Order: sequence, then structure tokens, then C-alpha cells
Amino acid sequence: MAPQGEAHGVGGIRTWWRGSGGRRARRALGATSLVLAVLLAAPTVALRAAYAGVPGEGTRTRGHDAYWLGHAWVDGRKSEQDLDAFAAKVRGSGIKDLFVHTGPLEHNGTLSAARYPRAAWLVAGVHRRLPGVRVQAWLGDQLASEGPVGLRLEDPGTRTAVVTTARQVLDRARFDGVHFDLEPLPSGDRNYLALLDALHALTRQRGALLSVAAHQIDPLPALHSVADSLTGHGKWWSQSYFGQVARRVDQIAVMSYDTAMPVQSMYGGYVARQTALALQVTPERTDLLMGLPFYDDESMSHHGGAETVEAAVRGARLGLARTDRRRQNFGVALYVDFAERDEDWAAYRAGWS
Repeated sequence: MAPQGEAHGVGGIRTWWRGSGGRRARRALGATSLVLAVLLAAPTVALRAAYAGVPGEGTRTRGHDAYWLGHAWVDGRKSEQDLDAFAAKVRGSGIKDLFVHTGPLEHNGTLSAARYPRAAWLVAGVHRRLPGVRVQAWLGDQLASEGPVGLRLEDPGTRTAVVTTARQVLDRARFDGVHFDLEPLPSGDRNYLALLDALHALTRQRGALLSVAAHQIDPLPALHSVADSLTGHGKWWSQSYFGQVARRVDQIAVMSYDTAMPVQSMYGGYVARQTALALQVTPERTDLLMGLPFYDDESMSHHGGAETVEAAVRGARLGLARTDRRRQNFGVALYVDFAERDEDWAAYRAGWS
């Protein structure tokens, strides 16, 4: 299970996964982790090999990194002093975007402005202290794709409401963009693509960014289909579907954690492979971000001793070096501020910045 907190979510579990639907999703994640462990038992050597080697020069930050931040930044719990300290910490790093938890959406796609009363304060404050850093509204909800409760993308009225909410958030708080995390999202969902088309039309009109959090890509061919048939939970997307999503947005962040990998070398090799798969189908104009696990947890799907920031950074650098070393629109995304430890930030700066 992900770290408990105001807006948590690792590999798909966020605070909006609540009640019986959330429990079903967590059971499904556990079952999917077992499927992954079994199917990846044979390629263990390949994953370890993918973690070997030296990334070399030209595989560090391009200044396109992102940082997921909790709801306390927009609901009044953070102060000017907190913002001063945060700015001092981030200044001089590769952080370009802040994904600030502003939802969750209601299941009908709406969102009350009362949920983010201090958002405009935050945006203005970041712009003053950190010129060039963009602040995006992190929005999302549980989808009714694996149970009766949740947001229904197949409903045109709901999709329209989501677009309206994005417009209201951009206009009221002057966010620089909107970052969506809608889960669990089956690979191939055409309604999601339709929503992205409508959202991108809005953000282009507003001169804003459209950003999304993305599922991992099939580490083995058609693994998403196998997992879905065995567990009823689609943890992965096909590489083709990932590319379809990436072509519709300005920025796509892979939730490259909660992998069930038992040791650092396998996890790092897995991230290297995910990076390569994502680079192959992400347009050069689209920012591709690989998620870093800024939290410590122990569960069937996440082993804190294996899923380290150091391993994730090294894996991302290796995948970049082998696939597209010159890619500029590439970075890492730090998940999440309220669960991070000092050593997580230190490993990010040492390994990537």
C-alpha cells in the first residue's frame, strides 16, 4: 500500500480510491504483482543485465523534471515561510513543473472551488520565487472500470464536465496547466483518448499545458491482456496505446514504481526497460518523465529496499543512453513531497542533477 497521507498514490492508488472499490483495487494490485513476479522470473538475468553498464555523459537533467505535491499547498495549510523554504530547496535543481494536488474530482467530473482556496496564492508565489517553474493542477479520480463506483469516461456528459472543470481551474487560479491521473485505466480505452482530445483543445486555447500520469508499458508482449484476464486489473498499457496517449498531450509521466521487483538491480533494469519502451513511442515534442519513488513502503507491489531513487535514476539514465541520448524533452518526476525522506532528495540531486 502507498504511504498514507493527504494525497497519496503509488502506481495507481490515490486517496480517491476509497471504500469497497479501493479495497477491490488493492486486492487486484496484489494479484497483479504476483502475476508479474511469476512472469518475470525467467527474464531476471535480462533485467539485471539492463542495469549494468555506465550511462555516461549527457544523461543527466535537461531541466524538465517535475515534482508531485500534496493538497496542503492549496487548502491553506502551507504558509509563506513554507513556500520560501521549498523555493530554496528546489532552486538550482532540474525542477520545471509542479503537479499540485487540487482534486479529487467528483465522480460526475465536477470540482468545487472550495477544494483549492489558496491555489492562486501558490501559483503567484511560485512564479515570484522561481521564475520559469510552472504550476499545474493535479486532478484525478477513481474510474468505474473495475467496479460500480467511480467516474465513467464512457459518459459524454461526464467527459464534458471534466473539461469544464479544467477550464474553471485554469481560469480561477491561473495554473500553468492541468495534470490528470485517472485510474484504473484499461489499455486501449478510446473514451480516454476522446477526453484528451477535448482537453488539449482547451489547453491550447488557454496557452496552458496538458499533462498526464501514465501506467507502465507491457514489460512483456501483451502482458496487460494476461493480467486483466487473470486478475481483472489492467496494470499495464500496450506500447502502442502509450504512444497514442503521448501524441495527445504535452507531457506524460510514467508511474514507474510499485513494480514488485525484489532487489535494486531488477528494479533499476525494469526502469531502464520502461524508459526505452516509452522513448520509442513518445514524440520528441512531448515531455517524457520517469517517476521516482520518493517514499518508503513495504507491500506485495512495492519493496522499499529495492525501489530506491538511486536505482530509478540509474535505470532512467541507462534507458536514455541506449535509446535516445540526445532527447531533450526528457526528465524525472518526484513522487511525492509529503512522503519523501532527506535521502530521496539527496539521491535525486546526486544521481540526476
